[in-house]
Amino acid sequence: MAEEKLTLEDLKGATQGTVAEAPRYEAKRDELGRSYGTGRRKDAVARVWVKPGTGKIIVNGRDLAHYFPRPVLQMLINQPFQVANVSNQFDVMCTVSGGGLSGQAGALRHGLSRALTAYEPALRPALKAAGFLTRDPRAVERKKYGKAKARRSFQFSKR
Repeated sequence: MAEEKLTLEDLKGATQGTVAEAPRYEAKRDELGRSYGTGRRKDAVARVWVKPGTGKIIVNGRDLAHYFPRPVLQMLINQPFQVANVSNQFDVMCTVSGGGLSGQAGALRHGLSRALTAYEPALRPALKAAGFLTRDPRAVERKKYGKAKARRSFQFSKR
């Protein structure tokens, strides 16, 4: 039996013909046609479900305007829809917990972006370019012993 020597060109040709280009991301929807995404920011966690609809956003059983009364936070939450050009095309149902209102709004934006990507993978490049799929790693610095806060020292007295 003679041993066959495979060259690099043989391997390249073999792999190119046999491996089919699979889609990198697939749509993930449950039996109700919803997609899910988890968002996090500071100590806040948001569980978000999106489905086709009229643009209604329910947060912890309340309307968006009642849960987040500040217009800046409402604008922050609606950013993924505007970037992806799908305003008023999805209904959102979410639960948020932990942190304050600002952290919860950031977590909701992150979860919403993930859920939209899970529903329609074609929206991923626009959301990724805007930075909505990246979890914001900034958090409150811990308090150190011998300090009044994380870095603030106690007042110094000369006498």
